[in-house]
Amino acid sequence: MRLKNNMLLIIDKAVKADAAEIIEFLNIVGGESDNLLFGANGFHTSVEAEENFIENLLHSNVSALFTGKIENEIVCTGSIMTSPRERISHQADLAVSVKKKYWGLGIGTHLMQTMISFAKRNGQTEILHLGVKEDNLTAVNLYKKMGFNEIGRHKNFFKIDGKYYDEILMDLHL
Repeated sequence: MRLKNNMLLIIDKAVKADAAEIIEFLNIVGGESDNLLFGANGFHTSVEAEENFIENLLHSNVSALFTGKIENEIVCTGSIMTSPRERISHQADLAVSVKKKYWGLGIGTHLMQTMISFAKRNGQTEILHLGVKEDNLTAVNLYKKMGFNEIGRHKNFFKIDGKYYDEILMDLHL
């Protein structure tokens, strides 16, 4: 996919060989804003554990971890996670992160489109869920653009430097 700056973004499912770079990516983006569930160097997973996580997802038709790369550098990740429990297996949770120096180029839109298409094609997912920090208005607007609707809030979900923030809960019915 060509971005607004004419760079080529390649989005694909993560593979085991991506594990170390994904951990490094997440530890970087965790420190670039307060929008994730962890801060700088707060993603504590071993390479082996991440490889196993990725390997398990590669065998799933309803859950996936995607990476977006520009010139072989991971610039974004997105996950779609479906529960194996039959009564809720028609739903999936989404999570998205983009490196700050690549914000505003349309990467989030492309990544969301990829994950929504994956969900629509798998023949099982009917509802996508996500949560977003209330003051992350760029993300809220992206999700609304993609068709998500606010369904509620977790009051005081985030506590960052002694200050509380709500998590906006959003759904997309496919």
